[in-house]
Amino acid sequence: MKWRIAIVASHPIQYHAHWYRQLALSEQLEVEVLYCHRATQEDQAQAGFGVAFDWDLPLLEGYRHRFLENVSARPGVTEFAGTDSPQLRGLIIQERYDAVVVSGWHTKGLCQAIRACWQSGTPVMVRGDSHLHDERSLLKRTVKWLPYRYFIPRFDACLAAGAWSRDYFLHYGAQPEKVFIVPHAAPEPTGPSDPAGTSEIHDSRRRWGVPEGSSVFLFAGKFIALKRPLDFIRALAQARAAGARVYGLMAGDGPMRSEIETLIASLNAPVSLLGFLNQPAMSGAYRTSDALVLASDRETWGMVVNEAMTCGRACIVTDRVGCGPDLIQPGRTGFIFPVGDVEALSARIRQIADSPILAATMGVAARELITRHSVRAAAEGLTRAITAIAEDR
Repeated sequence: MKWRIAIVASHPIQYHAHWYRQLALSEQLEVEVLYCHRATQEDQAQAGFGVAFDWDLPLLEGYRHRFLENVSARPGVTEFAGTDSPQLRGLIIQERYDAVVVSGWHTKGLCQAIRACWQSGTPVMVRGDSHLHDERSLLKRTVKWLPYRYFIPRFDACLAAGAWSRDYFLHYGAQPEKVFIVPHAAPEPTGPSDPAGTSEIHDSRRRWGVPEGSSVFLFAGKFIALKRPLDFIRALAQARAAGARVYGLMAGDGPMRSEIETLIASLNAPVSLLGFLNQPAMSGAYRTSDALVLASDRETWGMVVNEAMTCGRACIVTDRVGCGPDLIQPGRTGFIFPVGDVEALSARIRQIADSPILAATMGVAARELITRHSVRAAAEGLTRAITAIAEDR
């Protein structure tokens, strides 16, 4: 017997497509993905990427899916009202799914799916990666407390990405036996698993202006304030001033680009801007670097860490990055530093630059650890949750 499952998502997301394809191979599940919005190139630009583009990965291949009619007056995925899919109620009642997985509650369409499940008696599972380690005002915490304590315990299962998101669900009243880990997962990279010493890495470093013999650190993300790209530049400048042979690559774009260019010039920082790189090109950027730096002051998870680790690279992240407790073993797979502490970041950069052996061994450990967060592990986590719901019912 196969469980018939619907997954309701706001729009196609590059990090989820490979998970859907893995679920489509399951002998226990029959999965259909319901999208509330078909994202345009302009939607990607408005989301902070800074440029209009389409992902050059097959986001819709290898699994069953359909797009729902979005009747929002201002369709998109950056605002709560950007998705409005009233047909969800009739669809969930008609299809009689064994369970529905909803990817959060941050848009109207997702909330419509949750409400339709409650009205029809369909088991609903909500997947999320929110955590309690962001700076939140007392007002915001107070406003959330009562409604979240009301609706989160009503979910038949809470699918947490990791330790912090599990704590989040428990904080708002979820029963421990109804919280399941369904990890975020990055697909296996294309090309060689370790390009050290190959022509690809040397060609990339020459093309991007990296001086011979430098340790390379990568920033991968939108050029927006919460990613703190200026901290990355200042830390590299400090490391070089202290005598370290370091160089930085910044893959991304966004509204802070001119400010970033100005700071690089004023500090004469050892940094090259690569512009926006689509997914296949990002694999080359990860391999060209010795370590990834994620300096964000707010990050529910940080999928670039998964991607870097699948390429065998150590990661340096702040103490506000959601994947930290699950993926970063300090001194083994990377380092964690206090957000905004440029001197601490610079010290970790120098530590890796001064010891090529450390960088290599951390990369090997990172590659080993990330296998526990594979698309197969994510599919198995969902299967466990559905089985538990079925047994409970």
